[in-house]
Amino acid sequence: MNNLNLKDPKNPSGPIAILGHKIYVDRNLCIGAASCVAIAPNAFALDDEQKAVILDTADHETMETIILAAQSCPVEAIIIENERGERVWPK
Repeated sequence: MNNLNLKDPKNPSGPIAILGHKIYVDRNLCIGAASCVAIAPNAFALDDEQKAVILDTADHETMETIILAAQSCPVEAIIIENERGERVWPK
């Protein structure tokens, strides 16, 4: 994998806990559109397989920005759940 500072190197696409939410990328759905990277570059990057991964700096983004990045995904590959395990996105 390229030199990315991953939040969890063993699970680069999550699930990880950020700002009281659980976030993960479904690598089977991800098509590498990179809209998440454009909106939240501190949270997401593409790996060598052109799949979204979660960066160590993800908590430098606001949850609002991370949700907007997830909503920008054309295939809804970024899943966000709140602290109660309820799905925030996609609904």
